[in-house]
Amino acid sequence: MDYVIEPPPQAFVAVAGEAAVFPVRRIWCVGRNYADHAREMGADPTREPPFFFAKPADAVNPGGLLPFPSQTSDLHHEIELVVAIGRGGRDMPVERALDHVYGYAVGLDMTRRDIQAEAKKLSRPWELAKGFDQSCPIGAIVPAARIGHPDKGRIEATVNGKVQQSGDLSQMIWSVPEAIAYLSRYVALAPGDLLMTGTPAGVSSVKPGDTLRGSCEGIGEIVVSYES
Repeated sequence: MDYVIEPPPQAFVAVAGEAAVFPVRRIWCVGRNYADHAREMGADPTREPPFFFAKPADAVNPGGLLPFPSQTSDLHHEIELVVAIGRGGRDMPVERALDHVYGYAVGLDMTRRDIQAEAKKLSRPWELAKGFDQSCPIGAIVPAARIGHPDKGRIEATVNGKVQQSGDLSQMIWSVPEAIAYLSRYVALAPGDLLMTGTPAGVSSVKPGDTLRGSCEGIGEIVVSYES
């Protein structure tokens, strides 16, 4: 096929222990999926239907040294379990949803909180707060064939060595298979889709020169340092 412009490069995430990489199609994110985080954001943590937002595929990056995002004075970290979809489907039953998962990684949903707060106040979309350049650092994906489907385990984020977020995967309001099944009612999921599953309490601001380290028990970690 001929293109009128050069097609953009394929976004991807590394796979632990493999030379081949995981191509990224879309990134879906579950909002307020841990009760304590819902409370700290001023929301009711009851089991209301989940809601989702998206990030562009090219927001993915492997971490390391990154430029500090522009147009914000309140950049926040949100540590999350990331689910990599390996087999597509629509209207998936909960009990079969995990059959569609290729593997898991740990990632950061970086958020320009001041821009998000202003958007909320004006009832406007969040895209500029959530979908900016390099807003989605993700560590290597570990195939489910190696580790199974974790439903518990410590998930944690530190800033300059100080623990800011600490929780357990078992504290999700909506489990991974429930979130996949629910989302698949609204969009057809496909190989290459990523699902970020929400963050525990303790989100805090990050400044130029800070180093973030996020980890999830049995899965891996992601490290990000922001240029001064």
